[in-house]
Amino acid sequence: MAKKTRSLKKVMTGKDPSYPWKFSGIKWKRGLDFQFNIIDSRFYSLSKDPILSPFLSPSFSSTSFSSAALSSGSPASTAEHLHHAIRLLESQLRSEVLSRHSHLLHQLSSLKDAELSLSALRSAVSSLQSSVRRVRSELSDPHDSIQSKTIQLSNLHRTNQALQHTTRALRLSKKLRDVISASESEPEKLDLAKAAQLHCEVLTICDEFDLRGIDVVDEELSFVKETGEKLRSEAMKVLERGMEGLNQAEVGTGLQVFYNLRDLKVTVEQLANKYRGIGVKSVGLTLDMKAISTSGGGGFGPGDCILLLLLFGICRECCPKKRDPFTHVLLLDEVIKDGDPMLTDRVWEALVKAFAGQMKSAFTASSFVKEIFTMGYPKLFSLIENLLERISRDTDVKGVLPAITLEVKEQMVAAIEIFQTSFLALCLSRLTDLVNTVFPVSSRGSVPSKEQISRIVSRIQEEVEAVQLDGRLTLLVLREIDKVLLLLAERTEYQMSAGHEARRITGPATAEQVKNFALCQHLQDIHMRTSSMIAGLPFIAVDVLSPSLGAIYEVARDSVTPLFKAMIDRLESCILQIHDQNFGAYGIDAAMDNNASPYMEDLQRCILHFRTEFLSRLLPSARATIAGTETICTQLVRSMASRVLIFFIRHASLVRPLSESGKLRMARDMAELELTIGQSLFPVEQLGPPYRALRAFRPLIFLETSQLGGSPLLQDLPPSVILHHLYTRGP
Repeated sequence: MAKKTRSLKKVMTGKDPSYPWKFSGIKWKRGLDFQFNIIDSRFYSLSKDPILSPFLSPSFSSTSFSSAALSSGSPASTAEHLHHAIRLLESQLRSEVLSRHSHLLHQLSSLKDAELSLSALRSAVSSLQSSVRRVRSELSDPHDSIQSKTIQLSNLHRTNQALQHTTRALRLSKKLRDVISASESEPEKLDLAKAAQLHCEVLTICDEFDLRGIDVVDEELSFVKETGEKLRSEAMKVLERGMEGLNQAEVGTGLQVFYNLRDLKVTVEQLANKYRGIGVKSVGLTLDMKAISTSGGGGFGPGDCILLLLLFGICRECCPKKRDPFTHVLLLDEVIKDGDPMLTDRVWEALVKAFAGQMKSAFTASSFVKEIFTMGYPKLFSLIENLLERISRDTDVKGVLPAITLEVKEQMVAAIEIFQTSFLALCLSRLTDLVNTVFPVSSRGSVPSKEQISRIVSRIQEEVEAVQLDGRLTLLVLREIDKVLLLLAERTEYQMSAGHEARRITGPATAEQVKNFALCQHLQDIHMRTSSMIAGLPFIAVDVLSPSLGAIYEVARDSVTPLFKAMIDRLESCILQIHDQNFGAYGIDAAMDNNASPYMEDLQRCILHFRTEFLSRLLPSARATIAGTETICTQLVRSMASRVLIFFIRHASLVRPLSESGKLRMARDMAELELTIGQSLFPVEQLGPPYRALRAFRPLIFLETSQLGGSPLLQDLPPSVILHHLYTRGP
């Protein structure tokens, strides 16, 4: 509306170029406003008239209006009203034409001028069209000539190329004929790779340069196609022969031929599918439960060897490592593009799936096969592991992906894991049953024999030897043995006696003590032989059995520790009697007395009694001692001997007064003690610092006090002993 108002103002003020007239002055504006007001008022009156207002509607219908007028009851009045309105409109139009008379005349003059201009322009256009027609006629002939000769040149060029490529195709075809003809007398000398290359080049030229339809070419193409079929047949024979015989040279030749024929990927796909099906079928036949059950034999038959060789051949040859001799392209890259799954992955997926299914079926469907595979699991696992290792080793080529991945190896091992679990359970059951037989829960007082204990250790050794070639399986078996040894320690501890009778050291050994001695020796034997058995295994194997061996050691030690503690207490009480002796006496009689002191005689009697009644039953035989094997009891005896020496020196350093004759008597006591310890308990020279302290203290007591500071004997004595002895020398 605003835009229309601005246009109207331009017209009224004479600024619109489309209106050549101009209005000026206020009079014009007022007259125009007055005139517009008249028109607007009349138009307003018409729009409000109930009879004339329908004529202003865009959807006005004369039929509907007439029908309404006739049905209103006053059609004459309506007609009169319409005639009046028509007269009014005609009068208004007439006044409008008269008021714009000069403007209309001016417009008519402008139209005449425009018509003259158009007539001149029409003449110029006609002249231009005539010139264009003349130019076109002058240029068309050279253009047509150039276009014709261009087409002729293009056809000549294409014909020349066709002749060249035809000649080359015929020449290659002749070479192919010569290669085929040369091998007709000796087919084995046919160069399949060269023939395939020539065949492919001929077809490539014909397809690339569209030579088909040329009679001489079509005649040769018939021969080339026949030759191609022959080459494919011969190459497939060579390839299958190489696959079956695992001959890499023949396999490489066959792959090279199909690579030259541009059929390598399709051919390898077909072979992979073929051998995948054969492999799955072979797995099913080899592990057929009915066939194995009716064969009546244990272990693996010839079918297993076929299966292993088949798997090996497929996995090795489906991952070709041959390169094209001319382009040096790896044939594997032509078979498998980026993002494509490996052929071996698809083969392995099918084989592993079939193998796992057969293993599960063997475990659940046939107790006979389950028993064979469970008892022979180490052999089964070894076969699978050797197969996978052989495949990995023989396909380990630089620049070529391996034929078997770690994931496939884990899947193959997982396929027989059900038999591994059963094998380990059987191993645990055998050992547990043997322990339950030797140590029945219902009987606490029985003591197993050496033969029974030896049978347990031998059985443990057999279980380890059955799997020792495989480190992983060895660790699994050792974990089961660890459980058995813990059970053995628990049962032995249950059999032991821990009452007062087990600790009594007066009189002969009691029945409870004898039983504890036997159990201790049995545990020592188990600990020693088991430790010796795993000495050659890796440290991780030792760590697996450490808890159970530690438990056996503790039970064996606890069975006799109270007795040794009672022995040490008794010997210490004998040594304490040294303070009741008189070492300060003077005289020749005291110096010439060669007898040991009463406390020392008591100590000797106790040690001899312990040796006769107890230690003789606990200490190892001479053979074990010579071999350098130190048992639990040997360690306890060593500890007791060291304790006696240290305890004696400690209290001997406190004796006062100590006369010269008392020193001689003390020296005789120490000599007697050294002899008794060496003969009845432990070789004193092997005791180390306690023995050196005893040997140093004996001459020390004869030194003057002034000589003590520079004596080398002080190096072998504890500082507390030196200080105690110095106190005894004081006033």
